[in-house]
Amino acid sequence: MASEQSSDGGAELGRFLRARRTQTAPEQVGLKVGAGLRRTPGLRREELATLTGISIDYYVRLERGKETRPSPSVVDALARALQLDDAEHQHLRELAARAARYAPEPPPAPSRSVRPHLKLLLEAMRPNPAYIVSRSMDLLASNPGGLALYAGLDDWPATQRNLARYFFLHPAARELFPDWDIQTRACIARLRALAGTAPDAPDLTTLVGELVLKSPDFARLWERYDVTGRKATHKTFHHPQVGAITLTAQSMELDGTPGQRLVAYAAEPGTPDHDALLLLDMTAPDPGPGRRPIPSQERAK
Repeated sequence: MASEQSSDGGAELGRFLRARRTQTAPEQVGLKVGAGLRRTPGLRREELATLTGISIDYYVRLERGKETRPSPSVVDALARALQLDDAEHQHLRELAARAARYAPEPPPAPSRSVRPHLKLLLEAMRPNPAYIVSRSMDLLASNPGGLALYAGLDDWPATQRNLARYFFLHPAARELFPDWDIQTRACIARLRALAGTAPDAPDLTTLVGELVLKSPDFARLWERYDVTGRKATHKTFHHPQVGAITLTAQSMELDGTPGQRLVAYAAEPGTPDHDALLLLDMTAPDPGPGRRPIPSQERAK
């Protein structure tokens, strides 16, 4: 049983190394490429092994998930050779640690409940849009503007409201975000980071399985194995109710919760963006418990 669990962790480590290797051009690491055709995208296994200072056989075992206990020095050498940034380097360390660790069973999905005082906080933040999401991006609670900001999300049942699902499956998402490609890469990176530390978590595996089947864009980006994405401090929405609106964004983890995060948006008072924010708050349906939001098609009548 222990070896089976370690193999799973080793496979995830191998997938990350393979993804980063095939996306690292030889020129990026100072290697000269001859005129001949290279059938392998990015670095070859033997090139990365040489850059890292390990044998090709050892590296192949790492990438195939057969070697599950690389030393910290090997992990750091791989990170340098692949020119990983700080977040990717830390992710590699966590994958290596998990590959060597025995996990008796997958962790249960965290609670979806939101504490009452956090819901009060959301209400107190009006008219600024704000919401609370789970570690796998389920929308757990929001104030009216926080829900209305994602146009059309209120058409879905509360249990289906997930921001990753919205980005890739809701028809309004591409029109709402002028930088949809950047937003989706950041979304994938967050989920990939979670997959590295809790790959068997049921809330994550169910979501990823659904999106891989239903969205070719998600499946393509998921295979890239990016674990960092641009964390924009400003976001622009082309909103069907209030027009173009650019807001300052802030996200923070909530103490004492199972990975829940509070996300809030604001605009400078007296600006057109703030006027649009006020309008959004005044016209949005109440997302509170027991209230069924009116679908946007009906509100438009």
